[in-house]
Amino acid sequence: MVILNAFGNDNNENKRSIIFCILRLQIPQPPNMKNISFLLLLAAILCISAGNPANDYTGFKKSNATIQRKWESTYDSILKPAGIDGFIKFLSAHPHHVGSVYDHKNAEFILSNFKQWGYQARIDTFYALFATPKLRVLETIGKPQFKAALKESPLKEDATSGQTTEQLPSYNAYSADGDVTAELVYVNRGVPADYEELDRLGVSVKGKIVIAKYGGSWRGIKPRLAQEHGAIGCIIYSDPKDDGYYQGEVYPKGPFKNETGVQRGSVMDIPLYPGDPLTPGYGDTKDAKRIERKDAPNLLKIPVLPISYEDAEPFLRGLGGQVVPENWRGGLPLTYHTGPGPVIAHLKLEFNWDVVPLYDVIAVMKGSRNPDQWVIRGNHYDAWVNGAYDPISGQATLLAEAQAVGQLVKQGMQLNRTIVYCAWDGEEEGLLGSTEWVEANAAELQQKAVIYINSDENGRGFLGIGGSHVLQKLANEVASDVNDPETNVSILERKKAAEVMGASGKEQKELMDQHGIKIDALGSGSDFSPFLQHIGIATLDLGFGGEDNGGEYHSIYDSYDMFNRFKDPGNKYGVVMAKTAGRLTLRMANADVIPFKFNDLYSTINDYATGIMHDLDDTRSKTEFDNRLIKQKYYTLAADPTKTNNPPLPKDEVPYLDFSTLQNALAVLKNSSHQYEMLANSAPQKPDSILNKLNTLLAHSEQQLLSAQGLPIRPWYKHAIYAPGYYTGYGVKTLPGLREAIENRDWKLAQIQEVIIANVITGYAAAIDEAVKILKGG
Repeated sequence: MVILNAFGNDNNENKRSIIFCILRLQIPQPPNMKNISFLLLLAAILCISAGNPANDYTGFKKSNATIQRKWESTYDSILKPAGIDGFIKFLSAHPHHVGSVYDHKNAEFILSNFKQWGYQARIDTFYALFATPKLRVLETIGKPQFKAALKESPLKEDATSGQTTEQLPSYNAYSADGDVTAELVYVNRGVPADYEELDRLGVSVKGKIVIAKYGGSWRGIKPRLAQEHGAIGCIIYSDPKDDGYYQGEVYPKGPFKNETGVQRGSVMDIPLYPGDPLTPGYGDTKDAKRIERKDAPNLLKIPVLPISYEDAEPFLRGLGGQVVPENWRGGLPLTYHTGPGPVIAHLKLEFNWDVVPLYDVIAVMKGSRNPDQWVIRGNHYDAWVNGAYDPISGQATLLAEAQAVGQLVKQGMQLNRTIVYCAWDGEEEGLLGSTEWVEANAAELQQKAVIYINSDENGRGFLGIGGSHVLQKLANEVASDVNDPETNVSILERKKAAEVMGASGKEQKELMDQHGIKIDALGSGSDFSPFLQHIGIATLDLGFGGEDNGGEYHSIYDSYDMFNRFKDPGNKYGVVMAKTAGRLTLRMANADVIPFKFNDLYSTINDYATGIMHDLDDTRSKTEFDNRLIKQKYYTLAADPTKTNNPPLPKDEVPYLDFSTLQNALAVLKNSSHQYEMLANSAPQKPDSILNKLNTLLAHSEQQLLSAQGLPIRPWYKHAIYAPGYYTGYGVKTLPGLREAIENRDWKLAQIQEVIIANVITGYAAAIDEAVKILKGG
């Protein structure tokens, strides 16, 4: 009994699972009680480590959890790989970028299916600025003369790669028009640290055209930084060391990028704000007031063009100047130099700037008990070309989920809350469809939305999941209930194993001892951003991958043929994705109490704050030491005197900031979270009058993490805990106002942001206190 009681006083289902595990062990009946105790302990450990406790439906009454489990079993039986394959094949049969004929055809196909499955479905249309190229020229001036082909080669092994009349050519959307000629400078990844290195090497990009490798940041950071440093043009290329022949066989023999493959993509400055550049902060309906294009702050002023490594090689080969640092070198058969010159590049780009329709497909399955509480599930369907992987692999699983849920409802399942499925248009260009829909419906969404669950591409491998940390427990519970098709263990166990084996030393042991997994914080790069970071809706973003690496991203080779050969043969992980996202959706729709766990969020924010304080101490020590090195001329004396190697400039000393307001706020949040968790297990048993008040408060709780003024420089981003980094793009910055102020050495702003974040956290804790009062009957 001691062992059983270790699980708590209200864990009869856990006890039954332990007994069930003993039976499964098929061990002969032990001769004495000592062996019985041992077996009980062993069975308990095995069951817990397997991550399959019977009582893993947080927020459900026990009777409703049993019903939910049965419906989930039926749901699983409906999902078929062939169905997902059919969706992928149809939706990726032709190029379908925003504004194209097949993009609209796909929207109508999705709409028709939703209606057939029993949803109230419609298309919400918006009208966004979109640029397509009408002239692209990249060439060298003088000898040796070279003109870039700027063309991907069709392949007989890839049936859709030759659909040239329907394909968008390779380009960067929202580049400026321009006709520029200048010496070329190689800037590695084109991130802030690379410009610091160039300064030390005595290389300026002012008045030059830069060439940068993809990777290291979101692509739009590269031209923005080039522009900030005075460059007049930017070329971005895919180096074979990253996703070409250096990594493995190239397409079509293998999955990696061949010599003509090019990564298209938007360079709209989404760290400022996503969506239509001409309607910042409000929906771009047909009659919406639009600002002038020249006044849009998230549009670049210099021309930008992506190219293949075949086209890049002659330009890189023509560079002189110093040999680049070792970690700047790529995989081409040449010596990488910085420049500038002697090669001179001529870049000329002209675009059609049009307002095109966006077709967001919205499908609603009303809940019976709480129809005005919405569980929103979304994935985009537009692509740069055919997009079988990005995004159709994710869109196909969403359709499979919606089809299965429709069948469950026809079989008698009653939804507690309303489920809203969304197929977004225009994601690739800058989260256009989702952002405009959120901006146009912000007030209603903040009243009714409980959660937004996002996905994008999906393939073989491991679960990747991030989002609001109040949802971490739910994510772990669902992941423990879905099996990996190749190893037959839960996707939770496989994910944890990958994390443990990807770490080393102390971190490896900590991950191994950690219960479950921690979900990631979200930056940007997909349609979750407006929901979470603009209007404060709790969010999850998920997908599978890691064993599906390749070089097809945003190229003509992201096709049905490529996907079936290298991404998810047999669509096994499409089914796993549908099982995982479907469970998340159904549990959020049917839970008696919205399953938020505030302790997990407190622990996460506390870790972020502690990390910032430690980083500040490290920065202070490093600054002091680096300034000593500069003052005592160590950099100069250790450098090769025959080469340019300027020492870094000394930096101002790092002051001691006052974090007491933040620390006090975290102490309040810790106490409030603890008080709520003490009552949470019994909450589902409360009468409906209590549950209705509680769920309304919980549904709105994430909004308490918004700051009214938004982030410095970019007020569209209002979430105080998560945002994309200003110089990382997709990469997240946690406690972003404070962290980025410190990184920018703006100590006054950092102190202001510390107070703002503390006030947000205190307000959030007050909302939790209200939930506690409700549970106590107050």
